[in-house]
Amino acid sequence: MQMRKVPMRMCTGCGQMKPKRELVRVVKSQDGEIALDLTGKKAGRGAYVCRDIECLQKARKARRLEKAFSCRIPDEVYDRMEEELQSGE
Repeated sequence: MQMRKVPMRMCTGCGQMKPKRELVRVVKSQDGEIALDLTGKKAGRGAYVCRDIECLQKARKARRLEKAFSCRIPDEVYDRMEEELQSGE
């Protein structure tokens, strides 16, 4: 029996490589909307962050998501993502 390869992704907050299923995808849609993608299936450019609010705050402080998406992200979007992460746990 052959072992399946586990897809790995890097957290934009802490920089650790983790299995894709342990992370939450942040997606930028074609119309420029940035949101959490809890299903991992939305269309658009994606970046990954741990399911930990501290990692999202680290990514926010270092502007790593803004670099990944090549655009400015308003504070309201970060606040909404933090609320979604808290309610999802």
